[in-house]
Amino acid sequence: MTDPNTGDDHARANEKARKRKAARDKMLATKTIEKGLLIVHTGKGKGKSTAAFGLAMRAIGNGMRVGIVQFVKGKWETGERGVLEHFPDQATVHAMGEGFSWETQDRARDIRAARSAWEKSQEMIEACRGAEPAYDMIVLDELNIVLRAENLPLDEVVEVLAARPEDLHIVVTGRNAKDELIEAADLVTEMNAVKHPFRAGVKAQKGIEF
Repeated sequence: MTDPNTGDDHARANEKARKRKAARDKMLATKTIEKGLLIVHTGKGKGKSTAAFGLAMRAIGNGMRVGIVQFVKGKWETGERGVLEHFPDQATVHAMGEGFSWETQDRARDIRAARSAWEKSQEMIEACRGAEPAYDMIVLDELNIVLRAENLPLDEVVEVLAARPEDLHIVVTGRNAKDELIEAADLVTEMNAVKHPFRAGVKAQKGIEF
């Protein structure tokens, strides 16, 4: 067996690493735009809201201000909210959902809740215009759910998000993101469902689902 730890092998590996770094540095030098991003987390897999809250925590760690509107999970006591409560000067959370449609079984109520949450979202977005924006990032948790149910007009939502303040990041979560929203977004991540304990009879657990 050939010994991979000879001087020649190290030299070749180092040369490859040097070339990779040079190519990456050249590529990064072309990336000069800085702007607020419209980010969409979608797909059938777990982790969409989890990833969005992770971005919120990262933003807070960088001294940024974060606003969050929850379109569905209003009644849930979640660990994320418990953490964000420790940063009252940087994080504002509006839990305005009435639960999933199969729980409420009242479409008119769902539409009213969606409209109320959307109006709050627009108010927060507008507060980011001007010299002293109220937020650097806004998370619209499960907005895709109410759009899929047609509880809000898609064209209105996409228009408002596309016209967001230049430096404002907006994160939208929920499965089945609409094509129009995906087209308007800067960054789209799809979570794929490979395996989930729920299918094996395991219920939602503290610290994992909420």
